[in-house]
Amino acid sequence: MAQLTQWLWRQEYWLPPGITWADMQETEDVRYPQPQHLLLGLPITLLLLVLRFFFKRNISVPLSKKLGLREKLRQKPSPNPILEAFYTKRRRSPQKEEVTSLAQQCDLQPRQVERWLRSRRNQDRPSLTKKFCEASWRATYCITSFCMGLAILHDKPWFWDDRECWVGYPQQPLQPSISGYYLTQFSFCCSLVILLPFDVKRMDFHEQMVHHVATLLLISFSYCVNYIRMGSRIMILHDISDCFLEAAKMFHYLKWQKTCDALFVTFSAVFLFTRLVIFPYKILYNTYYYSMELCQPFFGYYFFNTLLMVLQLLHVFWSCLIIRMVYRFLIHGTAEKDVRSDSEGSEDDEDEADRKAE
Repeated sequence: MAQLTQWLWRQEYWLPPGITWADMQETEDVRYPQPQHLLLGLPITLLLLVLRFFFKRNISVPLSKKLGLREKLRQKPSPNPILEAFYTKRRRSPQKEEVTSLAQQCDLQPRQVERWLRSRRNQDRPSLTKKFCEASWRATYCITSFCMGLAILHDKPWFWDDRECWVGYPQQPLQPSISGYYLTQFSFCCSLVILLPFDVKRMDFHEQMVHHVATLLLISFSYCVNYIRMGSRIMILHDISDCFLEAAKMFHYLKWQKTCDALFVTFSAVFLFTRLVIFPYKILYNTYYYSMELCQPFFGYYFFNTLLMVLQLLHVFWSCLIIRMVYRFLIHGTAEKDVRSDSEGSEDDEDEADRKAE
């Protein structure tokens, strides 16, 4: 175990040539990031989980009711052991041959079998209240985080000047306010990973998991190698568009369509500009080229930039979804669905299909 630890923390992996861990030790006057500081993220993660539960119970749910959120009445299907066993095993929509076979076994019409399975799926779908609570919590956090980050970083020269990000690297002192901001973002991302299997499952579930893992690695690794300045820029850049996205979801669930449409248009413009223009130019180009002007590449340089490229590929993936949504908005005049809709479609979609079939 000692050999593994010694190998893992070899300074060649974490620090540029000519710098050792001894050079990064804290003194009474200067504080540098230390890997063990990330352990403080564990109690902060627990605190965020408790805050989310409190927020949902005491703020989100009462707020949804006060704003007029209406749950659709779901009719419970009649007990049917054969269909229940099939649904438990398959869950997905059955093939035509399977519907015919089930109808024969249950002495029902195929159309009755389809309705039963549709009704049963609706029972397991997350409620609008659950979706609203998730969106409102994330919107509240993103807005708070963005405002906090802007208040902390706006007067830092390196926040505006690309080359200032690397002056004196890696011996760049860490201020307590930036350390707190960093650890809070790290903890929030940990809470998202923990709750992802329990939250509303979207079609891009796997992409979301890759995004959260890559973000966790980026935050933790950048903290250890003191890429704090670039990491702070990346985090606040992501918070900007997320504020509009989560707010748009909230109003979508409330059926406030005009407000939702306005926020969706704003979100689309902000997302496409920040993720496809600013991120490549101010983040990727900076880390690939400007960092090499002051220090030689090392393992951390390649690993950090690889993770950034993973994020950029995900940005392109989500941008394609958003552009498709913008196209629908221009054609139909309204943003009818969440850009990442539920993994099994919506209840309204199946109701519409049911009406067409009739």
